[in-house]
Amino acid sequence: MSTFRLRAIREQIASAVDLIVHQSRLNDGTRKITNITEVQGMEGDVIVMQDVFVFEQTGVVEGKIQGRLKPTGIRPKFSEKFEVMGIHLPPGLFGYSF
Repeated sequence: MSTFRLRAIREQIASAVDLIVHQSRLNDGTRKITNITEVQGMEGDVIVMQDVFVFEQTGVVEGKIQGRLKPTGIRPKFSEKFEVMGIHLPPGLFGYSF
């Protein structure tokens, strides 16, 4: 596949996808969401992504991994789209406060 076509496909993906939700099977066999990542766009030929939430393991109870999605402190660009649509997200949702 030509370099031009690959770049065109990447640009289409970067413009069409806002978030990627990554689910993993952990060592205890459970599946948990481990990352929520924003697709921010393109830099050259590379799709730029930034984690908004990451799974933080807090312990193991009866052999089951415990944890939570922890905000990275990065305010995603898509939150502006929500505000325009009248959807107001709590200020501390992404790990920062105003």
